[in-house]
Amino acid sequence: MTLDVAALRARFPSLASGIAHFDGPGGTQTPAVVGEAIARTLTAPLSNRGTVVASERNADTVVREFRAAIADLVGGAADGVVYGRSATQLTYDFSRALAKSWGPGDEIVVTQLDHDANVRPWIQAADAVGATVRWLELDPTTADLDLSGLDDLVTDRTRLVAVTGASNLLGTKPDVARIARRAHEVGALVWVDGVHLAAHAAVDVAALGADLFVCSPYKFFGPHCAAVIAEPALLETIVPDKLLPSSNAVPERFELGTLPYELMAGATAAVDFIASLSPADGSRRERIVAAHHEIDEHERRLRARIEEGIARLGDRIALHSIAVDRTPTLFLTFRDRDAADAYPAFAERDILAPAGSFYAVEPFRALGLDVDGGLRVGLAAYNDDSEIDRLLAALEELVG
Repeated sequence: MTLDVAALRARFPSLASGIAHFDGPGGTQTPAVVGEAIARTLTAPLSNRGTVVASERNADTVVREFRAAIADLVGGAADGVVYGRSATQLTYDFSRALAKSWGPGDEIVVTQLDHDANVRPWIQAADAVGATVRWLELDPTTADLDLSGLDDLVTDRTRLVAVTGASNLLGTKPDVARIARRAHEVGALVWVDGVHLAAHAAVDVAALGADLFVCSPYKFFGPHCAAVIAEPALLETIVPDKLLPSSNAVPERFELGTLPYELMAGATAAVDFIASLSPADGSRRERIVAAHHEIDEHERRLRARIEEGIARLGDRIALHSIAVDRTPTLFLTFRDRDAADAYPAFAERDILAPAGSFYAVEPFRALGLDVDGGLRVGLAAYNDDSEIDRLLAALEELVG
């Protein structure tokens, strides 16, 4: 069974605008059911969590349903799901909490493939306590991490390895499981930035070897928020700064202030939306896995069409997304013009394919490219063949 893209698109009111959205890595469009869940929650009786009156019970139910939905999305434990405003905020919070146990002689490993939100917080936290930062390097010839020296890089001095599940710039999906196995051999934790990966794969945090996994619902049809998923027993060992009266229970002790229940309800609706795309019955987790199989096949086919079209244009366009295992995200540079010029030229055709750094500073440096010097074409499940036709025609006109 193949994904019914026409039926899927009909569930997104924003797509009626005629804009061809190739900006999925920056945030997807939102189906009506998500907006409805947000409005319904916000306008129902609602107050701080409790069990006495309906408004308290409504809030408590929303939080519990959010944790269960995110756990189903990634194969984690509901009691180990921590809500956050953004992946960047959560990474900063956890980096500072974890760094309380680091000191001189300890080492932290980051990569040249990552979004800066999975680089700078760890560097700054390490610097604050005198720990050393080491790097997993990006091989420009493969657009993937060079793991040949992994055993020498990750040693008994390593306290944490921070690695992306998939690059938001190149689409590269590094061998996280291999990195995690080495980290666990020496007793190090593995923090996986799954913001881009969770939009394009049925994540299994245990199979990845992720001790802590962060993702953002607005990358997979939900509202602007984020979550960290970990085993509750691990969270019990991490002591964040918090207000005296606030709960010290896990996962609540990591969540600062009153939670935005409406956004949590929207995130749950986004997970349910993905599950609804499944061609089969079963548990929500099983339907999510099945749906992602259909989404992956659809996105791979569209990606192949774009890659074939770029190949026909010869050396006028350089495609840097060449890793063997990658998401449907393509990063391009142009031989004879600046990507910053291409961006508005596409916009005139109602095609949104943005140019910029996308906060992926280290990959730009590793590839020897000027930051902001490229164009990113990122697919989502709602993209269709007519939009690919428009994109390829615009590319040909741009470079022809």
